[in-house]
Amino acid sequence: MKKSSRYDTLALPEAQFEPGSRGRVLKNKLGIKSKREIDKVEKQEQIRTLEELSGMFDEEYRFKSADICKIHKVWLGNIYKWAGKYRQVNVSKGDFHFAAAAQVPKLMAEFEKENLRKYTPCHFNSLEKIIEALAIVHTELVITPFPRG
Repeated sequence: MKKSSRYDTLALPEAQFEPGSRGRVLKNKLGIKSKREIDKVEKQEQIRTLEELSGMFDEEYRFKSADICKIHKVWLGNIYKWAGKYRQVNVSKGDFHFAAAAQVPKLMAEFEKENLRKYTPCHFNSLEKIIEALAIVHTELVITPFPRG
């Protein structure tokens, strides 16, 4: 099993490393081999994505799991072929194993039905309730539906 500094993954297509990257950079459309460079490009794409999506969702919008896929694709689609698609690899970080890849579609459907339906749109009367909603939604995304990001 190949290892990266971020996740341990099974050797499937979306877990392949860029040749010459010493197993530190996932195979990408740009041929980037440097960890520092891929991190920089991902950060630039994240900023671009925030700007692009800022007007897409209003305060009344109820998010769906498909929106999470769309956001992921907008963010990393210029870099990775698998962006926006649920992962097909099992991932772990250290001794912690994230949800099995085969379970991701089912878990994301449950996440939508339970958490996204309950907490979006985010109309709460206090900062504490908003923080609680954000914490719950963020924690539930430990499903880690994508190979990266």
